[in-house]
Amino acid sequence: MPSVPRSRTARRAGRDTPPPEETLPGNRPPRGKGRPPGRIGAGGWAGIGLTGLLVLGTLGGYKVYRDTLGEIKQVKITDKLGDDRPVNATGALNVLLVGSDTREGDNLKYGQKMADAGKRTDTIILMHISPNRDKATLVSFPRDSMVDMPACEGENGNQVPARREMINAAYNEGGITCTIATIEHLTDIRIDHFVEVDFTGFKNIVDALGGIRICLKQPVDSKKAKLTLAAGWHNLNGEKALGYVRLRDYGDNSDIQRIKRQQVFLTQVVKKATSGELLTNPVKLQSFISEAAKSVRMDEELANDQQALIDIAMSAKALTASGVKFITVPWGADPTDKNRVVWKQPQASELFESIKNDTEVTPTASPSASAKPAVKHEQVRVQVLNGTDKPGLAADVAGKLAAQGFVVTQVGNARPATGNVPNTSVRYAKKDAAQGPDYADALAARLSGDKLPPTEGKVRPVSSEKYTPPTGPIAEPPTGPIIQLVIGDDWKGVRVPTKIPDSLKDQVVDTKTDPCQ
Repeated sequence: MPSVPRSRTARRAGRDTPPPEETLPGNRPPRGKGRPPGRIGAGGWAGIGLTGLLVLGTLGGYKVYRDTLGEIKQVKITDKLGDDRPVNATGALNVLLVGSDTREGDNLKYGQKMADAGKRTDTIILMHISPNRDKATLVSFPRDSMVDMPACEGENGNQVPARREMINAAYNEGGITCTIATIEHLTDIRIDHFVEVDFTGFKNIVDALGGIRICLKQPVDSKKAKLTLAAGWHNLNGEKALGYVRLRDYGDNSDIQRIKRQQVFLTQVVKKATSGELLTNPVKLQSFISEAAKSVRMDEELANDQQALIDIAMSAKALTASGVKFITVPWGADPTDKNRVVWKQPQASELFESIKNDTEVTPTASPSASAKPAVKHEQVRVQVLNGTDKPGLAADVAGKLAAQGFVVTQVGNARPATGNVPNTSVRYAKKDAAQGPDYADALAARLSGDKLPPTEGKVRPVSSEKYTPPTGPIAEPPTGPIIQLVIGDDWKGVRVPTKIPDSLKDQVVDTKTDPCQ
C-alpha cells in the first residue's frame, strides 16, 4: 500500500486561507446503488458527534439543552466487557468514536443491496482528551489492519472467538462491545465511553453546522462516492460531505490517504464547532445540539448521566482547534497480503503508552502550602533497581525517566534470593532526611498509580552499573541527594505527557496541516 503523503506548505501566499464562502447549489448528487462488492465506503464522521457534546461547555444548566440530551440513543455494554480491563488512573477521558455504515432506516438509500448485511465500521478513532481537558489526540485505526482479536461477548450477547482478522471485523461480528474489547486488548488503554454516528446522522450534523469547508488538490468525479467537484475550496453540505469522507477513487486510492483527508475534514469541523459563529447564534446552536443528540449512539452510563455530559463539556471549554491533533497508528504493509497493513513496532506501542500514561494536570498549591520552590526533574539523581525477574526492566525505566529530565546515575538488580520484591518504593538515605522527601516526591509524581510516599533508608543492590543516557553524560550533574527507585511486582509504569513519537511527527494532522488534500 502506498505511503501516506506528507503535508506540504502552501505553494502560494494565502493558500491555507479559504476564500469567501460560496453559495451551495441546492441540488444533491444522484442516488446510486451503493458500494461495489467487498468494499465498504463508511467515512470519518464519528468525531462530529462528540463535538456536539463539547460545545455544551457554553450552555451550562439551561433546561432546553438538558432536555435535548434525552434524545441520545443508548447501549448497555459494561456487563459484556468483563472485569479484566485496563485501568484509567490519569483523569484523562478516552472515547471510542465509530462510524457505522448500517443501511437501516434513512440510510437505506446508500446501498439497498446491503440492507441485510448488518453494519460495519471503516472508521475507528480513539479520542483521548487530556486530564486538564485542553488538548485532544485522535488516533485513527486503519480498517485494513490485521490484528489479534480477543474472544469477546458481542453487543447482542453472541460469543465471538479469538482470531487474527481485520480490525473492523470486531464491529461486524460483535458490535461495539467487541470493538471496545479489541482496542483495549491491543492498546492496553481503558475505553471510558463510546460515540457512534451513522450516514444520516453525519449529514444532519454537517447541515446543522451550515456546511464544512474543504479544499481539493485535484478535481473529483466519483460515481462510487456520488461526488463531482472542481479543484479548490468548497463549502460542503451534509450530502456532499458524506461523499467526500467516503471517497476512495481519488489520489492513490488508498484507505490510508482517505484517513488523512478525513482527519483534515475533522479539523475543519472542530474549527467551526468551536467558533463564535456557532456559539453566539442560539438558533444555530440549538439546531446543532439537537441534531448531534439525535444522531449519536453511546454507552448507557454516559447517556443517562446528563450532568456528567455537561460536566465533561464544561471542562472542555479550553479545548480549541489548535489543541487537537490527529495521528494514524504507525503501519506498514502486511508481508502476507499487500492489501492489508500491520502496525509498526515499537512506534505503535510507544504511542499507546504515551496516551495511557498522560498526566498533564498541574496541581494548584493550597494557601497553606510551603513556599519553598518545587524540585525540578533535572535536579533529581536517581538509581533505578529492578526488584523483579523481568529482564531489562531497570534500563527501560531509566530511559523513560531520563527522557523526562531526571539524571539517572545507575541501574541495577535488587531482587533478593527469596523472590520478587512485592511493592515498588521510592527511597532516600537517612542522612538526607532534610531534602530527601522533596526529591523523592518529584520522582514519585511521575510514576503511574497511587503516589508512593517517600521511604527513609535505602536497600543494598545485588548488582549495579553506571547508566549513560542515549544523549550522553550530563555535563554538570546535580549535587542533590540520590533517590532510589526499587521496582516491585506491582509496578505500573512511568507517567508521561501525551507526546507523538518523533518518528511520527510528520504524520500528524492539525490546524497547521495543508488543508488542500
